[in-house]
Amino acid sequence: MAKQGNIRISSENMMPIIKKWLYSDKDIFLREIVSNGIDAITKYKKLSDMGEAPAFDGEFCIKISVDKDAKTLTVEDNGLGMTEEEVEQYITQIAFSGAADFLAKYEKAGGDGIIGHFGLGFYSAYMVSENIEIFTKSYREGAKGVHWESDGESTYTIEECDIADRGTKIVMHIADGEKEFLEEGTIRNLIEKYCSFMPYNIYLNFKGKDDKPINETSPLYLKNPKDCTEEEYKEFYRKTFHDYHDPLFWIHLNMDYPFRLKGILYFPKVNNKVELERGQVKLYCNQVFIADNIKEVIPEYLLLLKGVIDCPDIPLNVSRSFLQNDRQVQKISKHIVKKVADKLTGLYKTNTEKYESCWNDISVFVKLGCLKDEDFYSKVKDIIIFKDLDGKYRTLEQFTGTAEDKAAEAPAPEQKPDGEEEKKEVKEPATVYYVSDEVGQAQYISMFKSAGLNAVVCDTFIDSHFISYLEFKETGKYKFLRIDADVDAALKADGQTDCKELEEAFKAALKNTQIAVKAEKFKSESVSAIINVSEYSRRFGEMNAFYGMAGADTDRDMTLVINTANPVVAAFTSLDDEKKKFVANQIYYLAMLSYKKLTPEEMKDFSDNTEALLKQYIG
Repeated sequence: MAKQGNIRISSENMMPIIKKWLYSDKDIFLREIVSNGIDAITKYKKLSDMGEAPAFDGEFCIKISVDKDAKTLTVEDNGLGMTEEEVEQYITQIAFSGAADFLAKYEKAGGDGIIGHFGLGFYSAYMVSENIEIFTKSYREGAKGVHWESDGESTYTIEECDIADRGTKIVMHIADGEKEFLEEGTIRNLIEKYCSFMPYNIYLNFKGKDDKPINETSPLYLKNPKDCTEEEYKEFYRKTFHDYHDPLFWIHLNMDYPFRLKGILYFPKVNNKVELERGQVKLYCNQVFIADNIKEVIPEYLLLLKGVIDCPDIPLNVSRSFLQNDRQVQKISKHIVKKVADKLTGLYKTNTEKYESCWNDISVFVKLGCLKDEDFYSKVKDIIIFKDLDGKYRTLEQFTGTAEDKAAEAPAPEQKPDGEEEKKEVKEPATVYYVSDEVGQAQYISMFKSAGLNAVVCDTFIDSHFISYLEFKETGKYKFLRIDADVDAALKADGQTDCKELEEAFKAALKNTQIAVKAEKFKSESVSAIINVSEYSRRFGEMNAFYGMAGADTDRDMTLVINTANPVVAAFTSLDDEKKKFVANQIYYLAMLSYKKLTPEEMKDFSDNTEALLKQYIG
């Protein structure tokens, strides 16, 4: 016959697990203890508002004190306190929080909710303490003071004691191996990190009424955007992120339905690539810090931003440290993405000049977002701009003229008779030439400008991936070519003749026997030669290099294109063999320097040849 029984969990076995594994970071203990104090104050205030507790006209606050000599860290609140029965229920019976009991009474009063538990979070303090004492007195009439003490194992003592005022004092006797938590500077940093926006004043080593709290009880993100000034936004940014560079612009999130969400997201000014990785989005729940850069709420590409988000409706696990997998989180994330896209679109439409001035700093955010999120791309694709060689910013449609073509399209054509199919004109994709290095590709830029051509600048580390993405998303609409990818027909002059002999002679004179040689007549005679690499080969190599993989050997696909309109090249075949070698290699080196760095051997040869020319010039 089968037996039935109750599962029993031994406190002796549970306590080590709670102390060691419940929290990912032992620093969190201070957040938990202070949050419990905030809960206690919030509960008392609500009961007072409901007429179920005496009114209090003093200051609700949390006082934290460090005593290095006694090796104690104390957190004291003037909230509702506890009776002896409540201490045993909420402290000694782990996870039976008073929040559930309180909420039953609290629901009828309405309001913003309670931060969390008083019970399980308390035991996080044992991660840094060898012994903890609780001194507490309930707000209830006739209540007596209670002293509770435990070393964090399975036993505790509890007794009556004399306490004048209601509230709770937690005295943590810091363990020998955790002495950093007896340093005032350490505690101040932890308060600033975890408790900076908690709703009641927090004092450290309180000395008198002139002391200033170290937290901000009414942070800017809780205010209505209409009531916030530009200087307030900037000041909040400086104070929160210790960044003394003004942000470019910001987005104030303020939503009450279908979920509660408040916050401010800043677009920081990026001075170098390293700063792109320093974004910080702080997540709060009812003004209690949860974590930095939670990817479930903030998409990875938006973590490049800086900001504060407070969402009471996010589903947290029991330790208040991680998000539970929940559809609500996905909805919150999508809303944030939509607000960012709306802000960018609005700025482009209402203040194009401002948008263009910020583009160099925000372009990486936008492009990365497009690569990571198709919905984001669909929202911002019409406001993605490129700088051309004249320094003007335009969308691709504006740059290629397809915007004008679209606007000039005639109304729908007349319907053809039955059986007669309409022939659709297949358009070739518009070629978009681009520059990845304005300095290194100056020679090619000069040729382009002299030929009356233009190109866009794509010089960020993400651009090679982004333009490939655009070609894929806008199939048949655009084709990107770097200006050194090919000698376009627009750069070639008429009257090209057979140059087979010249090509063979030039190649025979080169020390680099691997490179291909091709002769073309350019419209400009100023350039003797350029290096061409196919767009496909170069992109493939760049992509592999980006991901740290062995890529295509683009050097094998290089072509040295010599300009037959150049006087030096035109006279090449008439030179003796020695001069041919000298001229051919100098032309090759000059072309290579406009494309990439020379090898050490090539650089030495180029320097020697240049020195020889200088000596010949002065001699």
